[in-house]
Amino acid sequence: MKTILIITDTIDVNDGSGAKANMAIIENLVVAGFKLHVVHNTIGSCKADGFSEQKIRIRKWSLLYLLATMMRLLYRYTKYDLQKQIEPLFGFSFEFFSTSAAYTRTIKSLNKSYDLNITLSKGASFRPHYAMLSCESLHHKWLAYIHDPYPMHYYPRPYNWVQPGNKQKEHFFALLSQLAKWIAFPSQLLKEWMSSYFPSMEQKSIIIPHQISAYKPESFDTSTYWNNHDFNILHAGNLMKQRPANGLIEGFKLFLQQHPQAKQHAKLNLIGSADYHSKAIEQLAREIPQLRIYLQGLPYHKAYALQQQASVNVILESKSEISPFLPGKFPHCIESNKPLLLLAPYYAETRRLLGEDYPYWCENGDSEKIAACLGKLYVQWISGETSTLNRPDLLRYMGAVYLCEIINKLPA
Repeated sequence: MKTILIITDTIDVNDGSGAKANMAIIENLVVAGFKLHVVHNTIGSCKADGFSEQKIRIRKWSLLYLLATMMRLLYRYTKYDLQKQIEPLFGFSFEFFSTSAAYTRTIKSLNKSYDLNITLSKGASFRPHYAMLSCESLHHKWLAYIHDPYPMHYYPRPYNWVQPGNKQKEHFFALLSQLAKWIAFPSQLLKEWMSSYFPSMEQKSIIIPHQISAYKPESFDTSTYWNNHDFNILHAGNLMKQRPANGLIEGFKLFLQQHPQAKQHAKLNLIGSADYHSKAIEQLAREIPQLRIYLQGLPYHKAYALQQQASVNVILESKSEISPFLPGKFPHCIESNKPLLLLAPYYAETRRLLGEDYPYWCENGDSEKIAACLGKLYVQWISGETSTLNRPDLLRYMGAVYLCEIINKLPA
């Protein structure tokens, strides 16, 4: 294969973790030598290096667009959400249908055939995937990338999301599972999880993990956020309702009690939005001087630089029996080569990749083990020992060379 058509929501790396992960795939495909054309719906200006791109054009005089605009204005001025009545009937919003139709028109207007057609998405969008359902001539070369469980009521507990129009969404993914030539997942556990709901995915599925991007963002002076000479423990990312940080904070407090000298230079840095937990975290930050918080998102280049300079990176997942997700920041943590504190269920894709004998793993909420892990890492740090992750296997697994091998070995 030499040429690839990518259909994605955005090529703006600051538009969420899903956008970062998608751009890393695009960048590594370019590095691997493929010629890419990317169709997208990025808001505002965008920068494309190494590939051609075009934005979709939404028909602003179409009925779907006018209905979507009417609903948006109705909510803006009256706070009445008509979407609650519309989506259970049709399965999706008028905006979803309007944007998906624009994707379909753009794809069908292309005057070139590609060796492979890949749909990428983010969040709960999947507009590119929906658009491809109507492009029958491309199905025999269609690779549908599924980054998270969908529909959202298929998330494992403690997630309890049920979207309106869930039956229509199930039908959509049932069609996708039958029509796509290949289906890619970022994790082995997610493949198994989704195949249990859509058995036709099993035999056509492959694993394309989130990538360590060849692109390196602009430099950033991390000393504006912390003292580079401190023992900086970093969790960078959203603290969702289902991913509370209280266990991590309690473990950090216990660590400070067990190592009083660490109070001088150990810092727990929580960076990222935490809408459901902000008040509790802010109160704890007033009580614990070593807890530093910045409860809002950071531009990609800043978050990336902090992860590369941290003493310890933290990946925090929900309390659950299973976590089939591969967090978008996992490649950045591996690339940093810094110790990684993993707080995840026993059955988690992150733990599967790091290995059952990985020493700095425990379940979210196990404050005593968190404190023990931090204590071991601190003793190494204070003694001047070089503590690194040292995982060349994972660097290769999430790199351009292995991605190229996966694409070129796609079964017929």
